[in-house]
Amino acid sequence: MSEPSAPTAPADQGRRRRLLVLAICCLSLFIVGLDNTVVNIALPAIQHDLDAPASGLQWIIDAYTLVLASLLMLFGSVADRFGRRRVFKIGLLCFALGSLLCSLAPSLEWLVAFRALQAVGGSMLNPVAMSIITNTFTDPAERARAIGVWGGVVGISMAMGPLLGGFLVDGAGWPSIFLINVPVALVAVALTIRYVPESRAPRPRRLDPVGQLLMVLLLGCGTAAIIEGPGNGWTSPLILALAGVAVAALVAFPLWERRVAEPLVDPRFFASPPFTGATVTAVCAFAGLGGFLFLNTLYLQDVRHYGPVEAGLWTLPMAGMMLVCAPLSGRIVGGRGPRLPLVAAGLGLAASGLLLTRLTADSPAVLLLVAYALFGFGFGMVNAPITNAAVSGMPRAQAGVAAAVASTSRQVGQSLGVAVIGTVVTSAVVGPVATGFASASHAGWWILVGLGGAILALGLATTSARATAAAARVVARLGGDAPAVRTGVRQAPPERLR
Repeated sequence: MSEPSAPTAPADQGRRRRLLVLAICCLSLFIVGLDNTVVNIALPAIQHDLDAPASGLQWIIDAYTLVLASLLMLFGSVADRFGRRRVFKIGLLCFALGSLLCSLAPSLEWLVAFRALQAVGGSMLNPVAMSIITNTFTDPAERARAIGVWGGVVGISMAMGPLLGGFLVDGAGWPSIFLINVPVALVAVALTIRYVPESRAPRPRRLDPVGQLLMVLLLGCGTAAIIEGPGNGWTSPLILALAGVAVAALVAFPLWERRVAEPLVDPRFFASPPFTGATVTAVCAFAGLGGFLFLNTLYLQDVRHYGPVEAGLWTLPMAGMMLVCAPLSGRIVGGRGPRLPLVAAGLGLAASGLLLTRLTADSPAVLLLVAYALFGFGFGMVNAPITNAAVSGMPRAQAGVAAAVASTSRQVGQSLGVAVIGTVVTSAVVGPVATGFASASHAGWWILVGLGGAILALGLATTSARATAAAARVVARLGGDAPAVRTGVRQAPPERLR
């Protein structure tokens, strides 16, 4: 007769509980990430129904990403103080309400406003979920793999967006891309109430309202100036005023943060090469994503006159590579560190952009399919190492803050990608869209090449032995323990989740 298995049962139950909490957190990340990309495929339909100009289409995307970027840090601190599960539930409900209202929006202005409300809810989810994960997975090896899964879900959700959006828009109209979020969010609320334990920081950080305001002014005014510049004139009083406020906030933000005992973003974090590299890499990668999706949607539907489903199907190579590479990247990061995925990501994105600089109105299918596959490969590899590199250069107590900064950088990057690349290309279109857009888009694709090159260089520079040693010194100066996740090019592979 075998020995009773009771002694191992509690451990098995604890493991199942941890994995269930991870799944719930990833579900919230999935719907927020999906909403980043699913809307792009619906832009031509929204433009037709709501009579939206090109700048209006940019605002539909950037209203969401800007609010996310502006509030992620704030709600991370609020959750530490008032309870992570509580804020997480409120965020899910707010996201569901915003999604429902978006589906009912009667005009462009209302849609932009409801997208902002959606983002308020989304900003309560990502950093709070990361804090829940880091407090649930206390073993460094388990935490590394959990964060790898978390980063992989970002790529998977974004990969599914264009394809799922195409079927929804074609079958039920553009409001359906928002309605689909409502039942998913409500299921996540029920699971959170049942399975996610409440937790708070032992000593929550103080709020930094001045720093928060400066961040909102910097991101909001800077992006508004870029998007509205072509229509209003770059030297118009409005654009000059917006640019002036953004520059002033950019100068004032680091000066203020150095004076605050508990700043929104501690400037000392940026002395860690892995952390700084992760931040800049996130901006570059998601700027590439935002620009790629914006240009690709308009090219496939306005230039080649494909319907939403057909346009979504053309992105299958991108989605397929993301689906394969996102979890693969997480496994590589957990076992060997972030260097290899970052190098591969930079090469993939740069190669994709280089191919698309040859784009014409009737480019052969092989050029598009190879370029889309390369982009999916590059972007699928980049998400897991961003989060890993960000938290690896920080003490465990600062892991949630570091992850929130990485998430903020993602949204800032996507906002800038849509604003800068979209503005550069749409302002250069001359003549009919069918003939002018393809050639005008070349400038945007060259920007993508540069972004890929920057990711490659950062991947090599910020994962070296010297960078890892510098990160350890930053941890010591911050008065913390060992980094939350091991980093560097030489490290033992962590054990599997048992």
